Amino acid sequence: MGKIISIVNQKGGVGKTTTAINLSYSLAVLEYKVLLVDADPQANTTSGYNIDPNNVKVGTYECLIQEANAEDVILKTNNKFLDILPANIDLVGAELELIQVRDREMVLTKQLQRIQDNYDFVLIDCSPSLGLITTNALAAANSVIIPVQCEYFALEGLGKLLNTIKIVQKSINPKLSIEGLLLTMFDSRLRLCNQVVEDVRIHFQDLVFDTIINRNTKISEAPSFGLPVLEHDVSSRGSHDYLELAREVLQKNGKTRIEEPQSITV
Repeated sequence: MGKIISIVNQKGGVGKTTTAINLSYSLAVLEYKVLLVDADPQANTTSGYNIDPNNVKVGTYECLIQEANAEDVILKTNNKFLDILPANIDLVGAELELIQVRDREMVLTKQLQRIQDNYDFVLIDCSPSLGLITTNALAAANSVIIPVQCEYFALEGLGKLLNTIKIVQKSINPKLSIEGLLLTMFDSRLRLCNQVVEDVRIHFQDLVFDTIINRNTKISEAPSFGLPVLEHDVSSRGSHDYLELAREVLQKNGKTRIEEPQSITV
């Protein structure tokens, strides 16, 4: 059964969608079967794989309001190990429509249960809020990855997010765990970045991934080409960082024990 990991942070601009796109592709390059679910009304994950959200007629929204089954909505990508459940702007309306639904927090769980066995990993890119769509993602997930930008304000909302996760654990999904906190947009030249890394590691210890995502021009450029960074520039620092993150996720889940970096052909 595939492991479902929600990538979540109610603060925008911390590298959540970037991580969803690039971690999913890195796992696929390492030949693990991955489904990427776009649960963000901005649909940046969808466009990040060169799929125009305006052309998405059926997607996550229809799955949440139960007008479509997830297996009928999934699209193939140019990597045979990676599929995507796309989104469009209609997903904004799901928050209001779900209010009237019985067991509204469990809709996504029921959709993914039917296809979970087809994948090694299911990654969910959550919206930058703590509404019903994100609650559905947390209810469906086995664990969460929390991207944390290496700046002071990024830490302020972390307590609220962790409290929300605890509420979900107690009331909806007792098996939900924290896969790890991922430090993103790190610039070793800045004293503040180094201080944030130190503070997060002191406070959260083993919950923090060893891998740090460095600030990298190629990571920023890749979405404008509709490509993950590994396909845009395989030799870039960003590609290396996300491959290392993929390996760390695999090791945490007992999938592999890679001691030395392998050369990757994209």
